[in-house]
Amino acid sequence: MHRAFVGVLTAAAVTLAASAAPLPHLADKSPNAIPVDVELVLAVDVSYSMDPDEQALQREGYVQALSSREFLQALREGATGKVAVTYFEWAGPLDQKIIMPWRLIEGPESADAVAAELAAAPYRRASRTSISGGLIFAKSLFEHSGYRGLRRVIDVSGDGTNNAGALVVPTRDDVLASGITINGLPIMLKRPMRGSMDIEHLDVYYEDCVIGGPGAFVVPIHERKQFIEATRTKLVLEISGREPEPRVVPASSQAPRISCTIGEKMWQQRWGGYDFK
Repeated sequence: MHRAFVGVLTAAAVTLAASAAPLPHLADKSPNAIPVDVELVLAVDVSYSMDPDEQALQREGYVQALSSREFLQALREGATGKVAVTYFEWAGPLDQKIIMPWRLIEGPESADAVAAELAAAPYRRASRTSISGGLIFAKSLFEHSGYRGLRRVIDVSGDGTNNAGALVVPTRDDVLASGITINGLPIMLKRPMRGSMDIEHLDVYYEDCVIGGPGAFVVPIHERKQFIEATRTKLVLEISGREPEPRVVPASSQAPRISCTIGEKMWQQRWGGYDFK
């Protein structure tokens, strides 16, 4: 069903996963925390499976989206007209690096400054793919963010499955229990080759194994030309808090359509070191 609407990348092109909103345990409760509409953590894959062109497109997608007309309009329509954003890169279980600390966006000037800061940051690559490690790190960033968001969102982008560190499903569930929503941007530019660690339906893996929380969604990318539009669509939905229609897949809490330990199994088959059923 994805293939029919993915190229459009409108509100109908994202997938919704609904669940009851839990209590926010790790929100910044300090008296000086600044109220914002959303605290948004951008968690970006820099594992070696991401080639330099993909990295550049991924970064450029965020840079352009943050200063786009659509993003600024969504910002103005929020209850406070303010959002807080931080950006970090992840690879292996212990490899997470903050590229941009928490920044406040409250209009075109601050949006342009954030976009320029991201554009100037150097690129890097690292080994392994630990979505769980990225989620654990992202969760920790909210407690002392300096902001108090009406919503808290982790935005995970990557081109592979979890193959290192903690299992992704219990990690995801722990994050959701803290009142945080997880959205996904699965990058599916490569056709899986024999012997590679790629899978054909990475979007389904993200839907069933990675995302969750109120209004959670996935925006898959199948072609390089979709990067800018896909990233802009995703950020606008996250900032506005809209829940896209129609609902095109079951919620991620239902039985997975793909094994959530497929990445670990593939790594075991190639290198050993895991024992998963």
